[in-house]
Amino acid sequence: MWAKLVPRPTSVRALTRLPNTDGGKAKPRTRPRKSVSHAQSTEIAERKEREREMEKVVPEAEELPKTIVRRVVKDKLSHCSPDVDMSIHKDALLAFSESARIFIHYLSATANDICRESKRQTISANDVLKALEDIEFPEFVKPLTASLDDFRQNNAGKKAKAAKVKEVKKRKLEEEQPGGGGEREEEEDRDGSGDD
Repeated sequence: MWAKLVPRPTSVRALTRLPNTDGGKAKPRTRPRKSVSHAQSTEIAERKEREREMEKVVPEAEELPKTIVRRVVKDKLSHCSPDVDMSIHKDALLAFSESARIFIHYLSATANDICRESKRQTISANDVLKALEDIEFPEFVKPLTASLDDFRQNNAGKKAKAAKVKEVKKRKLEEEQPGGGGEREEEEDRDGSGDD
């Protein structure tokens, strides 16, 4: 009932206008402008630009763990100067993290291209080694190959140890139940159908 009595504005423009008190047309709503010099406006624009740069552009899922990056950097610094305990500024740590993230993205994209050229969908270690040569980091190939071989040997040793433990458990279960039917024989003896 009230909706019929109160006229509704028909456009957004009508919502932003204030009625004129002298009975004339409605005036658009305006904000008073602050007088800002050219130098001040440039300074404001630069400040906003710095704030945008400081905002996180990278989602958290793509960030490298800061503790790991800090540990790697401190370890390398301790090898360079063992007698001095160096601290790392927050911005420097961020720079290390971002540069490592970008390097990983670039290396993985190159390895992915090599993999696609071979008409495969899974990137192998050889693709990564070839990508390192393609992006002109051949000095990393030899240490990375050695590290990869060590990892494979350690992993193979762990797998062999786990297989042995599993085999021992399986043998113990078989010894406890000879013939696989030890419980059935006991049940048959209770029923009187077994050997007496």
